[in-house]
Amino acid sequence: MKKWLGMLGVFFLLAGCTGGESVKVNDDVSKDHPSGDLAPLSEKTKVVIAEDGSASGAGFYIANEKGYFDDYNIEVEFAAFSNSDDMLPALASGEVDIAGGISSASFFNAIAQGIDVKIIADKGHNVKGKSYFTFVIGADKQGEIKDYSDLKDKKVAVSTEHAVDDYIFRQMLEHAGLTEDDVEFVLMPDFGNMLAAIENGSIDAALQIEPLITQGVAEGIHVRFGDATDFAPEAQIAMVLGSPQFMEEEQDVSLRFMAAYLKGVRDYNDAFKKGEGKSEIIDIMTQYTALKDAAVWEEVYVTGLDPTGKMFLDDIRNQYELYKKNGAISGELNFDEAIDTDITEKAVKIIGEYE
Repeated sequence: MKKWLGMLGVFFLLAGCTGGESVKVNDDVSKDHPSGDLAPLSEKTKVVIAEDGSASGAGFYIANEKGYFDDYNIEVEFAAFSNSDDMLPALASGEVDIAGGISSASFFNAIAQGIDVKIIADKGHNVKGKSYFTFVIGADKQGEIKDYSDLKDKKVAVSTEHAVDDYIFRQMLEHAGLTEDDVEFVLMPDFGNMLAAIENGSIDAALQIEPLITQGVAEGIHVRFGDATDFAPEAQIAMVLGSPQFMEEEQDVSLRFMAAYLKGVRDYNDAFKKGEGKSEIIDIMTQYTALKDAAVWEEVYVTGLDPTGKMFLDDIRNQYELYKKNGAISGELNFDEAIDTDITEKAVKIIGEYE
């Protein structure tokens, strides 16, 4: 178990960056690029990404290793933050250009209370039938827990309250026809502890994450229980965030950054959905994330990353409304100001749709 716990590297979490001097070039496509791609910036420009080695940062890692940022004369620097409380103000002030955010009440509260960041693209969702973030039950519970409604009176572990985990948990309860009083909610922030708790019988089920899902199955500790997309098919788990300065004042750079990022995301999809160039992409992922075993990358259900950057915007709003209903939100969030997908949509028009 210990070697697996070292691999945890939660598959979504945060990312951020700090921009250099703005370099203005014409946004028209380059005459030297018959594909219609953008011309490189006239000067090398640094973009700092706040990223902690989470698997949902795959687009950044792949674009960096395959030279997509270099093609636009962009140099990326990865910066780590100890927590999102430090990262969001740095992003809002322009110390960082790009980051990642998990859907949570604290994230929405920060924006509602004046932290100005832009939600710009997808950075993590469950793939239908292959959720990387989903429920498991103890292997010894298979005879008595056969349907979600059978979780009545059972102990179910969830890693956070008033965040996307809690949201998915509540979606499951509604799907099962259960109420909060029908199950025993066990708050357990450490996913590794969930694995141990199922093994020793102190909980019956958990909303677990890869690669610990695959580990627990391999060791006979737990089994996958349905799939989170059974009841939450469009849960937006994490988002790419941009600083307002980077998105509005440095559009020549941010547009090229997004084009490179989406190229990396498309290689990721080619690898894990089509099997194209998979070994190369797995090698990159083992370099950047805590999951170092290439063989395990062949088995895990990976984070979903949309090749056009599209997010489940209605779901983001639904999560916000749930947290607000439960008293976890103070202030009002203006979604029209917080969500800004213009750069992402423009990048897709330039590099083309994904086939």
